[in-house]
Amino acid sequence: MWRRIAILLCVTVSSGGLAQQQATVGFFVSPVGDDKGPGTQDRPFRTLKRAQAAIRTANQSNDVVLTVMDGTYRLEAPLDLAAADGGLNGHSVTWKAAGNAHPVISGGVAVEGWKLADRARNLYVASVPKGVDARQLWVDGRLAKRAAVEIPRSAVTFTDAALVINDPAYDYLAKLPDQRRVEVEGLGYFTNRFAPVERIEGRRLVMQQPAWDNNNWGYDTLNKPYGPEFAHLYLVNSLAFLTQPDQWYLDPAAGKLYYRPRPGTDMTKVRVELPRLRYLISISGSYDRPVRDISFSGFRFSHTSWMGPSTNEGYANQQSGTFLAGVSKSRPADALTNCSWGCPGFEIRRNEWSQIPAAIQVSAAQRIKFDHNVFAHLGQVALGIGNNPDANASGIGYGAQAIEISSNVFTDIAAGAILVGGVRREAHHPVNEGQTNRQVMIRNNRISKVSQDYRDNSAVLSTYVDRALILHNDISDVPYDGIDIGWGWGLNDSGGNPSYRTRERGYYDYAPNLVYREPTTHRDVIVAYNRIHGAKQHFEDGGAIYNLSASPGTVIAENYIYDIPKKIALYLDEGSRYVTVRGNVVDGAGKWLNVNTVRGSFPERISPDNTATGNWHNTTEIGGMWDAYQNNLILDDHLVKGTAWPAEARKVMDASGIEPKAGVPIYDPATGVVK
Repeated sequence: MWRRIAILLCVTVSSGGLAQQQATVGFFVSPVGDDKGPGTQDRPFRTLKRAQAAIRTANQSNDVVLTVMDGTYRLEAPLDLAAADGGLNGHSVTWKAAGNAHPVISGGVAVEGWKLADRARNLYVASVPKGVDARQLWVDGRLAKRAAVEIPRSAVTFTDAALVINDPAYDYLAKLPDQRRVEVEGLGYFTNRFAPVERIEGRRLVMQQPAWDNNNWGYDTLNKPYGPEFAHLYLVNSLAFLTQPDQWYLDPAAGKLYYRPRPGTDMTKVRVELPRLRYLISISGSYDRPVRDISFSGFRFSHTSWMGPSTNEGYANQQSGTFLAGVSKSRPADALTNCSWGCPGFEIRRNEWSQIPAAIQVSAAQRIKFDHNVFAHLGQVALGIGNNPDANASGIGYGAQAIEISSNVFTDIAAGAILVGGVRREAHHPVNEGQTNRQVMIRNNRISKVSQDYRDNSAVLSTYVDRALILHNDISDVPYDGIDIGWGWGLNDSGGNPSYRTRERGYYDYAPNLVYREPTTHRDVIVAYNRIHGAKQHFEDGGAIYNLSASPGTVIAENYIYDIPKKIALYLDEGSRYVTVRGNVVDGAGKWLNVNTVRGSFPERISPDNTATGNWHNTTEIGGMWDAYQNNLILDDHLVKGTAWPAEARKVMDASGIEPKAGVPIYDPATGVVK
């Protein structure tokens, strides 16, 4: 037996001073291996599923190291890791790449055999497995766009059941095949919404429910976006809309994929990946038996597609990747006209919103580590930590404790990079200790070009977490916020939010919405030494760094924010209190600092007791009430002219972002090479 596995003997000393020998058991996996073999270095397994089974034979009495050789591992089904797959009895399990390799764990299929289908339109077609459906496609390491056409908002009328287009140029829509695959997409002030079509009658698009209802009440809706000058409306996902380079359309029933290449693309050499899995890995135990002590190092995770928006639920986005699902019994009959900027029926559901399931999901787990990996080409949130139960394949949410996410790359992702925490009642006020999201470290990660399809997602969002540390990350090229922390608009804080007791909102009239005496678990968060640039590329609302609700002990310090013209840099939104904003450098912004004190509720103190001290900025505008009554204080402030940053500010700028010792991988999406 001992000749069949690789063993490294190590000596440990117990607290009593007695020397003990502990064996580390090693298994190996290779794309050219054999699952019938012993999993040794010279006779490795072939699949990760077989390796998972082997780990369970050794992890009760040994540390286990699984070494994964270079290559692409195309999963037939996601890997679901439970407590039995982690370190047991004080041991650990390590999944690591061999040497300098970066093996790919993929949920996709490679698409080959392209043929010219329509010379006039420059359309190519390839065969794919029938029944495979996806909302994303990657071409030469780049997320291509689904076929879409923009329609002017001036040409449409919204009704309770349909979207009516008042322009004969769109008469062709009624003749389209597969009409249930067509979607209406809306980009608003802070939302990105999708609603699928049921059928098309003339120029009347009858919409699927409940997606249509849920997308047309609340705030920044499809029918009445806030700031309509910033809003866009599209028809998406029909072969008839495939008119631009780098667009595609998939016909799952026929097993055909259509693509219009960019100029100069050689379709005999193009690399195309079509995702077929909804997620890659779930790490989830139970609250009384969490998964413990698993680490992943040196991998590339790629090719998934979350299909929720393609169902009759659509994507009724509310904020930062949350969405409203299901039939809302509280929705009034006149919601289309009288609930386009909130109403009691909408407000009472704020504790019942859903979250996007991540490609890698972690819940009911302790001491899980991801380091030196590449998260790229994923069709949803890349990494979800302690999210809602509905966002976890296991059905178990929350309960993520002592999680470390360090020195990774996140790029070319449809939604946000990292989502920590949930948004429902047991997220902010856990019933038991096992549900608490606690001690999450996000450090030295390079995050760029995320939230490409679901543009409402912030790059990093940490909601209800006790002691989240978000340090030394470099975040760039994102449409919405860089780092968001907190949740709840002060509704769930001790004593609640007075403005939601009004008749116009009536949040607390709904029995499940309690007025809590105890604070939430959003506390002691540190957002420091991050470099955020090229954020806020689309949405007007939000901030490069943003907090929502009370957060005792939270500090936003020594971050460097630049290249966000006309947008907000540091934003303390509704209910924010006890937050210190210290020693940050803001180079160019519409407002360098903003607090939402909800002037309409004055003299109620909605967002008081915050301090901004020792910050440097070269723009003057601030927002909200910074005064003694609110006890919102700006102290030791430094207005800089142009780029004449003093030495203290330059020290912050130079120290921000990824630490030199972190060794973050360098990833080239065009070639797939990781260095």
